Order: sequence, then C-alpha cells, then structure tokens
Amino acid sequence: MELDRIRVKVWNGEALSDGELDLLRHAAQQEGGPLLRTTVAQALINADQLTQAVGLLETIRRDFPGDLQVHLALGRALISLERWNEAEAPLARALALNPDDPEPMKAMATIALRRAEWPRARALLEQVLRVDPFDTEAQLLFSEVEATAPAELNEGPTLEDFTRALAERLRAQSTPHLVQKDQLLIRLGKGGVARFELDALFHESQRLGRSVAEGVELFARDLAERSLGLPGGRLHVLAKVLPVVRDSAFLERGLGTARREGPAGLWHFYAIDDPEVVLYVPEGVLGALRISLEQLDDAAWKNLEARPTEVRALELEQGALRLSATPTGLWALAHGDGHDASRLLTPSHQAKMERAAGPGPWRVYLGLRELVLFCHERDEVSARKLEGLDSAREGIQGAWRLHEGRLTSLPDWDV
Repeated sequence: MELDRIRVKVWNGEALSDGELDLLRHAAQQEGGPLLRTTVAQALINADQLTQAVGLLETIRRDFPGDLQVHLALGRALISLERWNEAEAPLARALALNPDDPEPMKAMATIALRRAEWPRARALLEQVLRVDPFDTEAQLLFSEVEATAPAELNEGPTLEDFTRALAERLRAQSTPHLVQKDQLLIRLGKGGVARFELDALFHESQRLGRSVAEGVELFARDLAERSLGLPGGRLHVLAKVLPVVRDSAFLERGLGTARREGPAGLWHFYAIDDPEVVLYVPEGVLGALRISLEQLDDAAWKNLEARPTEVRALELEQGALRLSATPTGLWALAHGDGHDASRLLTPSHQAKMERAAGPGPWRVYLGLRELVLFCHERDEVSARKLEGLDSAREGIQGAWRLHEGRLTSLPDWDV
C-alpha cells in the first residue's frame, strides 16, 4: 500500500517528495487521529522544516495529551532546535506515560549532555543499557559522556550528597524534618510522622535520571505538601494561609518559599496557620496546586482580616512590658501569633490604632516577634522608651514610621 510505504520512509528518516507529503497530509486529515498527523510532523523534521513541525506537534499535543509519541516527537524536535528547556516538559510527560520507554530517556540524556549535566546523563543512559545493552544510540551517547565528563565527576553523586542537599532544602523551606540514621522523618500537617528510606528516595531519583538538584526539588516539593497536610490541596492552602512580615535577612533562610516584596525593604512571606510551628508555603506548592502568587497573597490578607486583634495599652517599667488598664501613650497589637506585623499594614487595624492613639503618624517598633509596639510621633517620652528596647533574635531591627497607611524606615529614633 502506498501510504504504508510512505510511513516507513518517514520513520527511516528519509525525505519525502512533494507528492508523497501531499498524500500523507491528505490521509492525516481524513484519519483525524494523532498517528498520521505525527507522521506528517516527522516528515517535516526529516526535511529540516523544524519550526513548522514544532507548531504542528504543539497542536496535536493539545488535541491528544495522552499520546506518548506526540510528546516524544515534540521533545526531539525541540532538541534539534536546541530549545533544551522547552524540550524537558514533553519528554517528561512521555516518560510518565511509559516509565520504561528508553526513547524519552535517551532524549533527556541528550539534553543533559548539552548542558554538561554529566551525572544525570550517565544515570539515564545506564538505565537504558541495563534493559538493552545493545542499544546503539545509548552506547554512542554513553561513550560521549565518558569522553567529555570531567574526571572528578565520573563517580557520580552519592547517597550522602543527596541526603545533605535534601536536608538543606527542607530546612530552607521550613519543612519540619529529622534525619535519623538511614531514614527521613517528616512531621505531617494533620498529625503524626511520615518515615522515608533515604536510600529508596535516592535510587528513585537516579532511576528517573535526575541530577541531585532536580531530585531534591521533586521530593522537597512533595514533602512540603505532606508537612502542610495538603491532601485537601488548593482550597486547604487558600483557607489557611496568613501573611508574615520579615526583613531581608530572612531571604536566605527562606530560600524556596513563596514571597513578595513589601514596604521599606521588608518582605511578605506566607505561612499555613498552625498552633505549633511556622510552616512557610514553598514556591513549588503554588505550581503544583495552580495557585498564583497574587491569589495566595489575596487569600492571606483576607484570612488575616478574619483574625483581628485589639489595640492594647502597655506600660514599660525597668525594661519589662505589661498590659495597662489605662492609656500610657504606648500601645501594642498583641495577638501574639507571629502575624501582628502584618496586621499593622491592614486598614482595619490602622483604624483601630487611630481610635486608640489618635491620628498618625506613629512611631513603630517591630523588634519583638510576639507583638508590635507603637506610639504617636509627637509623644517623645514613649518614643524614647521604644528606642531603648533590644530586638529579639527573630525580630525586625530598625526604626519605623507609619503614616497614612504607608510604612517607612527611619535612619534612627530621632525624636
């Protein structure tokens, strides 16, 4: 049959004549399925019409997202165009559809080679060759790895490398965990502890052909969701998230967590409401649950408005703060849950501050994590009391001014 002959010619990498290509396109239109349309795309690739092939494959992928060959063909076409980052997603999808398929693994190894990710390329190719030691393409790629990889990298990553990197990432994203001998313990958001064999996690990462960094990213995201108690997923996060104000010194510690820049060099982070521990929301969770940063931020501030606190009068004697039954000029937002600095920035709490202390501007002290102190700017006595306080380890240092809803940093406590 003429159509069968053309298909064999395409998959053998041979170029088609204009008449053969027209016949194949007509048959693909008649069939309407992914097979012949993908064959047309492959014919375009054989003819070095890569851009047209990619456009066609993108369309086919949208129409048939469960077709493995479409994802594989798209990934290989993008590799030919040296669009490495874009090629990763369709190849990963092809591998997810068929975890034992050597073709996407070889394509991903090609990307790793071009990026000089030698351990990842080696792991992928070793997996292919374990199944089929005579795979010619895998043998050639493996020889290229051996010839070009730096000598010090030939041994590849170790379990210790993986464990250390995973622990560092979990610590940075505030996921409650403990490394205990050969196990990783994760505190679950709904109570209890989950135990994971570190050796099993490492070898699963190697099996998938991932570098240490990629494996750590994958597992850290999953473990963050477990620690947050996220079987409820998107709605759970949006219902429980609250804003946390931190200074720029926290950026390194908060690596990998969702954040946006706030006023006067401060930053807004986001934490899941928990009575025992601060669980910062990892950036990876947003992508996994299809939550934008804007949606997370909006939900956090709405949730905070639903948890108001009152303005309390304080007195400061010999360095000790106490609640006062009568106004002293010194005031506090003192819910004590770690979110009072955020409350300071909400219109509803600023209205309460104005009713208690009079219209601003106010001098503000953020040096204590448990509460926020403030006084009227004209009250020099109270301002000097705030100036004399020492910041707590987790507090925000510096002098601050709040006026007409705007928080600004002051060079000092000049009153």
